[in-house]
Amino acid sequence: MLLNKMKSNTRGLYVSIRIKLLSVYLIVIAIIFVVNLYIYFSINEMAENIDKVYESNAMLNEMQGSLVQTHKYMEHFLDTRDTDALEGYYRNEQEYRNGLRNLNTTILGETSLIAEKNIYHMSECYLDAANKAIEAKRGRNVTKYKESYDEADNLYGYINSYIYQLNNQQFSNNSDSYKSLFSALSYSETSNLVILGMAGTFSAVLLILLTRDITSPLNGLVRAAGEVAKGTLDIELAQSVHNDEIGIVTNAFNQMVGSLKNYIEQIKSSMELESAMKEKQLKMEAHLIDAQLKYLQAQINPHFLFNTLNAGAQLAMMEGADTTYQYVQNVADFFRYNVRKNNKVVTLREEIELVDNYMYIIQVRFSGDIRFRKTIDWELVDVLMPGMILQPLIENCINHGVRTVEWEKIIELSVYKERDSICVSVRDNGVGISGEKIERIMQGELSSDDLREAANGVGLDNVISRLRLFYGRDGVVEITSAGENMGTEVAIYIPIGGLGDVQDHDCR
Repeated sequence: MLLNKMKSNTRGLYVSIRIKLLSVYLIVIAIIFVVNLYIYFSINEMAENIDKVYESNAMLNEMQGSLVQTHKYMEHFLDTRDTDALEGYYRNEQEYRNGLRNLNTTILGETSLIAEKNIYHMSECYLDAANKAIEAKRGRNVTKYKESYDEADNLYGYINSYIYQLNNQQFSNNSDSYKSLFSALSYSETSNLVILGMAGTFSAVLLILLTRDITSPLNGLVRAAGEVAKGTLDIELAQSVHNDEIGIVTNAFNQMVGSLKNYIEQIKSSMELESAMKEKQLKMEAHLIDAQLKYLQAQINPHFLFNTLNAGAQLAMMEGADTTYQYVQNVADFFRYNVRKNNKVVTLREEIELVDNYMYIIQVRFSGDIRFRKTIDWELVDVLMPGMILQPLIENCINHGVRTVEWEKIIELSVYKERDSICVSVRDNGVGISGEKIERIMQGELSSDDLREAANGVGLDNVISRLRLFYGRDGVVEITSAGENMGTEVAIYIPIGGLGDVQDHDCR
């Protein structure tokens, strides 16, 4: 009711929770203050009425006492002519006259009021007679003070009798009034307790309504926040009708959830689009890599075939059929491997066998001038690798390393384990290579004429490109040279797991 009225009045106006709490607090304080003020004045009025119940009896008792003392001091003065007695007489006479002013002197109709009027008039006559007796005594007029004293003494008896009767009558009436007032006081206490209880109940209800008005949207907001924290965004958001901090927070939360849902939808759409584009890109890259591998592995220079066959023809003229047969057989094995394996994944063992065939052919061509040495850890040669890798390296050593030197020509092939890789090293003692040129080779910056003059057309940069594509990393090849005429070493680092640690390429 009250809160709804407050809501309707402040629906379009911002009212903070602090103002609401302060308003309700002030209302509760005002209610309690008004109720307590009412109870205070009600009880005070009842107490004053109770105090006034026997006020008339007290007044009559005081008047009767003053009358008795006045008459006593008068008689004492008439007997002794004592000045103290005269002083006491005048003092009590004044007190008695003061009491007479409280008596009714005009109103008739009630017995008590008539009695008060009679007492008043008789008292006036009594005091007049008493004063006359005092004056006659002081003037030594014995006859007159005797008459005045007798008159005063008779009136004193009547007045005492009237006061006594009136006192008893008023006491009886006041007792009845006291009972009525006491009963009314008890009823007032009960009523006041009821009113206080109603005020307390109303205040409690008002506080409960206010706290519920504050906590209900907060509880809804907490539940919604809990669902959002769990990742549930499809929730029914509580709409706030409060124009306060809670309403602002609720509306901001609703906007946040809505924005979050839209953002997630946008992210999902973007991710789906990006995933589709990435999948398409990966397919294109796979096709490109496959084309690059096929292109690089297909570059077999026919000059090598010509030179080897020419050497075989010359040998056939110079020697018998057995030697020619062995030579031609090695040539046939070499090209058979080339045709069958150069587009496939092979083992290191097969690559070494191809190098043996190739070196036999080379030794025939160069009349045994090249010394070929092997240091092989045969437990490592079953690792997989791309085909046509070692033979181009050996050919590169011959053509660009030892072919033109005047000292003993040595080419060494080594296979050993180094950390988590298998190292395949091809070393020569030829002319060497500069650091700048090594950097250009590794960066792929050589011209088309540099290091691409091997007889079979598969140069060093071709081998490096194929190995990088196959293993998917740059550090698979390392070229070192101590300087001019200090030879060159090309080292290949194959992962221990072979194809299990590299990309799944079918080099066809």
